[in-house]
Amino acid sequence: MNGLAAYSAMQEHNCNELVTQHAPLVKRIAYHLMNRLPPNVQADDLIQAGMIGLLEASRNYDPSQGASFETYAGIRIRGSMLDEIRRSDWTPRSVHRKARVVAEAMRTIENEYGRDARDVEVAEELGMTLKEYHAILQDASGCRIFSLDELTAVGDVMRGEAGGVHAGPYEGLQKDAFKEALAQEIAGLPERERLVMALYYDEELNLREIGQILGVSESRVCQIHSQAALRLRSRLEEWLADTEEE
Repeated sequence: MNGLAAYSAMQEHNCNELVTQHAPLVKRIAYHLMNRLPPNVQADDLIQAGMIGLLEASRNYDPSQGASFETYAGIRIRGSMLDEIRRSDWTPRSVHRKARVVAEAMRTIENEYGRDARDVEVAEELGMTLKEYHAILQDASGCRIFSLDELTAVGDVMRGEAGGVHAGPYEGLQKDAFKEALAQEIAGLPERERLVMALYYDEELNLREIGQILGVSESRVCQIHSQAALRLRSRLEEWLADTEEE
């Protein structure tokens, strides 16, 4: 065996060892995400996607960058699972359209009055009852269960890395500017929506646990979370315009 072949064989052996050693990490991340996803999302699909992310991590890991392999792999695994969820979007197009209509109504009201749009005002703007509006929020909760930050910073960036494409200085500045704008808009949410977002994304509680804290039903927490996400969409329209679905 010549030197190149021996090196390739050693690299392959190291990759296989890393994959075998960290396979339990994939299941751990998958089942952690399952607690925050609708029941029709299958754990096996997430695990399969996560294993692909782990394999890519084992091939691309560079210890000279300072991060441990487990930390690096965890990001790649999670990003791969998020990508799978995006590709396998279970939400009908009609729900996406309604969500965009709600976001537009919120933006119209807030631009006119210079304050947060209230539930009853959005329902009135849309010409529907409050019950119908809450039903839209319930349906829209599955459109994008993860935060905008996760979808842009983890999903999109990790796909770029997997293909060997690295963001340049301009893309890096754009990403930082978007994250800053997102943080400002989250801080400006109504108090209850801000609390739900903090408990869900920072404390990583599920909707049932948040409902127990707030003293409301799980479905109501789902509506509050969905309304917060749509409010953020309405306020970040200029950033998201190029990524909206037709």
